[in-house]
Amino acid sequence: MNINLDVQRAVTALPQDEDLTKWVTEVLSAEQHGDAELTIRFVDEKESAELNNQYRHKTGATNVLSFPFATPPEVEDEVGLNLLGDLIICAEVVKKEAKEQKKQELAHWAHMVVHGTLHLLGYDHLVDTEATIMETKEIHILSQLGYSDPYREIEE
Repeated sequence: MNINLDVQRAVTALPQDEDLTKWVTEVLSAEQHGDAELTIRFVDEKESAELNNQYRHKTGATNVLSFPFATPPEVEDEVGLNLLGDLIICAEVVKKEAKEQKKQELAHWAHMVVHGTLHLLGYDHLVDTEATIMETKEIHILSQLGYSDPYREIEE
């Protein structure tokens, strides 16, 4: 499987390119998806809030935004594009969430990349049945990567 990952860092962010590639590859392997190309952009709260408002009509920054790519029908047969789309990850929100939820920061980064990549593949969590399917996949994929269940409550 060939993964072409374009990483853009508008802010200083923790995950290394090798980690990002490993996490995306695990999702695509679990979903039996072939070659893929995607962009992961790390942004600050201002950029995240602007995009969240513009595209989701929601106020404030969010941890991850997913923008799936749909090949226009008129070029689909002519071009062998494997574009999944773009993930926009707000570094400040992810770091705050990890601290508040008492999670290892790297594990939370992995969760956000896995979660966002599943969105790019068409998964969602708008209704309970969809959420259960998506969360089950996240838990399995993160387990394969050596991370614990991100939805398990941390006991103090």
